[in-house]
Amino acid sequence: MASLTVTDEQVRGNPAKVIQPAWVRVMHWINALAMILMILSGWQIYNASPLFAFTFPREYTLGGWLGGGLLWHFAAMWLLMINGLAYLVTGFATGRFAKKLFPITPSGVLHDVRAALTFKLGHDDLTVYNYVQRLLYAGIILVGVLIVLTGLGMWKPVQLYYLVALFGDYPTARYIHFFCMAAICAFLVVHVVLALLVPKSLRAMIIGR
Repeated sequence: MASLTVTDEQVRGNPAKVIQPAWVRVMHWINALAMILMILSGWQIYNASPLFAFTFPREYTLGGWLGGGLLWHFAAMWLLMINGLAYLVTGFATGRFAKKLFPITPSGVLHDVRAALTFKLGHDDLTVYNYVQRLLYAGIILVGVLIVLTGLGMWKPVQLYYLVALFGDYPTARYIHFFCMAAICAFLVVHVVLALLVPKSLRAMIIGR
């Protein structure tokens, strides 16, 4: 005899669906914490030897001085590297990346950009990423890999000379590292704004459903 137990979701005709599995949620928030720590401590390090004619406000830096900024930066670096690597391996192994991020086509991106600019881009199905989301998420993964490689080369330029050589030289690696940081900051701003505009996506990243 079939069970007569009916959940609230079934009564409403809207069965609960897992949008973000537990491993995604945990690694997402760890990555977010690591990125924020690295950005703030990185600004402290930048201020000690600016690349451009500006410095970051002291109240938005972490570490208090160059040595403190370096300690925070290296600690967050290991957290980001280990968690980021686990995220990449799990994302590819489970097929999540193949399902969520690909394919990415120029025509699809242009179509969704036009839809977004005219406020016609829907967010009804959170299980499917639109082409703009696919491009941004795939791009930020590449930026993350690039910022780690340039950071390692800057950290150990003698021992890891081949990483420095990969980017040309040490000054060039610094510039690439800086612009990757700027790209991550821009991504975080857009990411937070979209989460506020579509609050159910934030809810899914917290409780999964």
